[in-house]
Amino acid sequence: MVCTSVKKGLECIFMTKKGCSFNGGVCHQIVEECHGCSRASEFVSGWYCTACPDPLVKWRNGDCNFATHVTKETQTKNTKINPLKASKRKTR
Repeated sequence: MVCTSVKKGLECIFMTKKGCSFNGGVCHQIVEECHGCSRASEFVSGWYCTACPDPLVKWRNGDCNFATHVTKETQTKNTKINPLKASKRKTR
């Protein structure tokens, strides 16, 4: 349904005929870490995330999985290969 409380005009999964069914009845504003994300949108009552109703929860245990402005670095492991085992694998 279309939100009528905070994010007016935006489709929201928490909106019901009785109103917002999210905890507390309204979405929470974005936190400092959300600035620069493409999912952060400005509405009449402030800045809100279009993907998550409570952004603070997403940032509590590290990076938000919805964040578009955060890039994850992949670490390559430099493990030492046993040359004897490598030669045996090569002969198979």
